[in-house]
Amino acid sequence: MPCSYFRSVPEQFRMDHIKALSAIQDANLDLHMNLKSHLPDGQLILTYIRPGKEAGRLLNLVKDLPWNFDSNDYRPLSRVQVFTSQDESTSLSMFVYGDKTAKPSDFNAQEVGGRILEYAKELQFGEHIMDEAAPVSSQMFEEEELINYFKKCDESYIMRSSPRRFLKQRELYEKVTGTECMSVSIEKSQLDAGDYWVDIAVANSIPQIALENASRVLYQHNYDVVRAHLDMISDGENGSVCMLRLLVSHMNEEDVSLELSQNKLIHELKRTKWLDPKTMDLVFNKFPWIGVTRGEVITAFCSLLHPIMSKKNQFAYSMGNIYDVITQERYIKHASSIADMFLQRFNPNDTLDDEGLERKSENLVNIIGNDVEDTVAKELLLKMVDIVKHALRTNVFLENRYSLGLRLDPKVMESEQDPRDIPYGIIFSHGRRFNAFHVRFRDIARGGLRLVTPSSQEQHALESARQYDECYNLAFAQQLKNKDIPEGGSKAVNLINCHGLSEQTKQFVMRKSVKAFSNTILDLVVDTEETQRNMIDYLGKKEVIYLGPDEQVTVDDIDWIVKRADKRGYDTPNAFMSSKPRTGINHKEYGVTSEGVNTYLDVALRQVLGINPKQDAFTVKITGGPDGDVAGNEIKILIREYGDNVKIVGISDASGCTEDPDGLNHEELIRLVDQGLCITHFEESKLGAHGEVFHCDNEEGINKRNSMHNRLIADAFIPAGGRPGTIDMSNYKKYLQDDGSASSPLIVEGANLFITGDARQALYNDAGVVIVKDSSANKCGVITSSFEIVAAMLLSEDEFYDNKEIIVEEVIEKLQKLAKMEAELLFKEFANHDGSLPDISEKISDTINTTTDTLIFALSQLPRHEIEGLLPLFREYLPKALSEIGFHNVQDRVPEQYIINALASQLASKIVYKEGCDYVSSLPQERMLEIARKYIVKEEEVAALKVKLCESDISEQDKQTILKILDEGGVRTCLNLNR
Repeated sequence: MPCSYFRSVPEQFRMDHIKALSAIQDANLDLHMNLKSHLPDGQLILTYIRPGKEAGRLLNLVKDLPWNFDSNDYRPLSRVQVFTSQDESTSLSMFVYGDKTAKPSDFNAQEVGGRILEYAKELQFGEHIMDEAAPVSSQMFEEEELINYFKKCDESYIMRSSPRRFLKQRELYEKVTGTECMSVSIEKSQLDAGDYWVDIAVANSIPQIALENASRVLYQHNYDVVRAHLDMISDGENGSVCMLRLLVSHMNEEDVSLELSQNKLIHELKRTKWLDPKTMDLVFNKFPWIGVTRGEVITAFCSLLHPIMSKKNQFAYSMGNIYDVITQERYIKHASSIADMFLQRFNPNDTLDDEGLERKSENLVNIIGNDVEDTVAKELLLKMVDIVKHALRTNVFLENRYSLGLRLDPKVMESEQDPRDIPYGIIFSHGRRFNAFHVRFRDIARGGLRLVTPSSQEQHALESARQYDECYNLAFAQQLKNKDIPEGGSKAVNLINCHGLSEQTKQFVMRKSVKAFSNTILDLVVDTEETQRNMIDYLGKKEVIYLGPDEQVTVDDIDWIVKRADKRGYDTPNAFMSSKPRTGINHKEYGVTSEGVNTYLDVALRQVLGINPKQDAFTVKITGGPDGDVAGNEIKILIREYGDNVKIVGISDASGCTEDPDGLNHEELIRLVDQGLCITHFEESKLGAHGEVFHCDNEEGINKRNSMHNRLIADAFIPAGGRPGTIDMSNYKKYLQDDGSASSPLIVEGANLFITGDARQALYNDAGVVIVKDSSANKCGVITSSFEIVAAMLLSEDEFYDNKEIIVEEVIEKLQKLAKMEAELLFKEFANHDGSLPDISEKISDTINTTTDTLIFALSQLPRHEIEGLLPLFREYLPKALSEIGFHNVQDRVPEQYIINALASQLASKIVYKEGCDYVSSLPQERMLEIARKYIVKEEEVAALKVKLCESDISEQDKQTILKILDEGGVRTCLNLNR
């Protein structure tokens, strides 16, 4: 055995190995034995003794290890040691499982690391300057720095590492600490001629996967691992760093220099952390000649094809069939040629220009047309060519990217047979176990990031087919509801393949997917030296994107995204992600979305049902649990505002449903909300005589939960949770009673897209159901996030935090005001025009957005000093405290385009809410800015008239009548007088 075996393996285990080898020899058996033993701290050691030196042995062993990461009884791999005897007759591999019970700091660091400290001291004094293999002197090698670093390491790792090697790995650790990156170092072995040491530091990776991936890539390059060490090092709040040290030997025993292929090897090692299993299979098993980058492009395009092509034929273009067809040996050469064209198009060193792209794509189309007879294969390959032609940016040549990202021309996703509004931009991201879309409808846009984690492969395939449409619909709904703010609507949907994973590993994969996707968005929008050097841009303009948390995004995700945006050089990193714990306005904590939902409910009850909720009793049913954001806060607000007048007769969530025709006990509901508990935790003793709790652990409970929103009779239904499209054309009639009337005549949509557009219209046509559409009802959440974005630009973190409560209080006041303004216009227009309430809601949004876009264009033509003259309007838009503290920073910290967008949306919403859709739509577009500016002047004149009127001595009754007339049409009349 090599010297390292005797240095690093304790004597008791060496004795066990000798006994095992002796027993094998005495029994004249094959040299093939597995041993199981335990360390004093409880960790388990599995030892595999095998004969000779067999190529790929470590790779095969790792594949077959127990406690795979996707099993519920998973135990973490914390250390690996692999040795080959000097005569190559025996290999011995030790795998240590389980977390240590002792902390890394529970040892004397100076004593244990004495050899390393002494070597580092010599290094700092220049005593090893002639040793080319020695590390370069560094601050990180000072004694105090190293002692602090020792505390992150396992004692055995420090003791068995040579000082030089330990410091080399310390350098690698420094490159990945606080990140999700990987760093690789390769050098010739000083003792084993022709062999190389490959050192790898990989942040936050499952150790078993990191070892398997590294072994696989090395094997692919004809290098076998003859000795290996794996150790885990703490990285504080960021997680851990897996440190691999692999001694590799060329399997053909030729004098091959690894330096010749070193760059390619390092690139492939780094990519393996982020490659999807399908990509790994394609490039390491099926067609190794393709190479990692081309393989990643091919599997990305396959994933992108699914939501596009499945609309034509969901069976022929299923997710599995697309991949199988494209990667057939018959067609893989064409797919590879398309990937080559894509890479040439964006190669910063040898770029394929527009003319070259046309020639090359035309040639490929001809080749495919002549060579491919199968219709499905031909259409898929031709669409891949189309994707290349619609790609505007990609991060494919960035060295440390986390996934493959594409900024696409949105036309590539749309069909001429199904025309609809074209988004402003699309980002697609393909990574390990996930595919993600970001869709937006304006240059500066914001919207939530949601994670979708289907429980089965079949469900994952269904979600994949509709992923883009879900993202599009959510972004479009966001565009409608963002009418009051500077940002347009956007949405991000990250579809993650968690099938077969344990809960622990599922959470690990989800967090990784969030990091990879958000970092990819940053790749495509930040403007840095690296992106300028390595990215070809066919878009030609800077893009501004703001995200917010949606389904399954955690506080830790938010923190990481903001820190990453700062590290990547995003202009306003605190604004990149909303709902930050310290410097954000948490929607759930402050109930901002529900404040708006309840405002619409209040107005609707009065206007539609003739119910004064402050005086009259009424009933409500809700989907979404007490532990949810919108539902939980709506429960609190209903009880706060209406007390015993409100009877909540039913609530359903993922756990089940609880129903009581006499109304659920308010105190018990508040308890569930405050403790963050789902509805099935409702104490049954608090139910009325006819109340019941149904759990989703049986078929009856599932059926009751799934039908609660249809069955229960109530004055109003508030969908405040649930999947998009829960009510659609196939099932909307279940919402109706036997006599054709609706189970609830009023619906206020707290959840996005709970009811499809055609089902909304059908409910109105068949039963007169009045539905306050989501783009109106739940818009207050996005307005809050917009104020948070502005606050991040204008205030320091401490300024915001110190004034947070007053800022939030003023934000909620603005939310209630904006919601009431739209609600009153909504029902006024509904009373005066034909059509359903959702139609009127969309009409209001469309009118404001169209006017905003017209004003943005006109404002963009103004000289800077005229824009500055309009800044009082921007100030009026802000909450008072925010304005008083930070308005002086506007011109220095807020992008000019953002100011223009804010002015435009402020003017548009002000005029539409006051004057109505028809009046604004009748105004000439080319004069919109001129009229809007005059409107502000006349508004001030009318305000002055109202003050004088209030001070006059006419009768109070006449005074109120005149004030009402001035409120209703005074500004418009003044405008008409001056025509």
